[in-house]
Amino acid sequence: MKPFAYLRPTSVAEAVRAGAGHPDAHFLGGGTNLVDLMKLGVESPGLLVDVGRLSLDRMTRTADGGLRIGATVRNSDLAAHPDVRSGYPALSQALLAGASGQLRNTATTGGNLLQRTRCPYFQDVSKPCNKRVPGSGCPAREGTHRDLAVLGHSQHCVATNPSDMAVALAALDATVQLYGPEGERTVPVTDFHRLPGENPDQDTVIRPGELITEVVLPPPSHGSVSLYRKARDRASYAFALASVAAVLGVRDGHVGRVSLAFGGLAHRPWRARVAEDRLRGVPPTEDAFARAVDAELEAARPLRDNAFKVGLARRMAVGALVELTTRTESA
Repeated sequence: MKPFAYLRPTSVAEAVRAGAGHPDAHFLGGGTNLVDLMKLGVESPGLLVDVGRLSLDRMTRTADGGLRIGATVRNSDLAAHPDVRSGYPALSQALLAGASGQLRNTATTGGNLLQRTRCPYFQDVSKPCNKRVPGSGCPAREGTHRDLAVLGHSQHCVATNPSDMAVALAALDATVQLYGPEGERTVPVTDFHRLPGENPDQDTVIRPGELITEVVLPPPSHGSVSLYRKARDRASYAFALASVAAVLGVRDGHVGRVSLAFGGLAHRPWRARVAEDRLRGVPPTEDAFARAVDAELEAARPLRDNAFKVGLARRMAVGALVELTTRTESA
């Protein structure tokens, strides 16, 4: 056990001051990822700032009908909330697909967004890993990479983001509210996580000392429906080989609102902007969906053992959009 200091602040401002004032500080929410990484030796914080008792565990409606989700709202509470189940079903489905009931009862909204990759080389301190030790190498490229990235990776890292919740939030156009030494700022979920590039150790755009305070969902789009689908090696408690969150609205026989995000394929939730642009204004047919998704997945660069993910993601996305079309027609 490596010794560390522990602080339970009484306000967000106190938490941020502590986080900014200590070079090795980590914010602690539910601890379902951070504590595991401490046990593995991957993380060695000098100070744990426990934000679990702060007043960040509330969900409230925004003035325009959206939803504010506090950073310490538990995943189980978020998944079961009536406003989420009725207005944002893809989010509820993603959370329920994400972990065991015990973990959902502990894991928090902010912690879910900040969880780190499950790449086996990252979690094994006896192996090199550019995400853990920049410049040490990425053995996954030639080693075990079946579960890893086919989109947006670099020669320095092929890890994937493990969050189901973040994929749904990306498709739902959520934003992340941050509070740090320089005050408040808002970042779209689609911009919150980084692609690896030359700096795979930087998972997100969060700045030193910044704390996630809430996630904000826009009002549900009238006439639109959403869902989340996940493919995995076993029926429960497994990370995604590929997943998809989709939002679709059809008006006068043509696609109006469409949002599509993939999980399990990249370093961050992959918002399918190319596919979305091709679908707006066209009749919602299976052929149109397939052509649009194919155009999106042209950017895929699979490695030796994970090319199957491209076809898997294609089938899931087209199937999800077809299912949503059926729902809009029967509504």
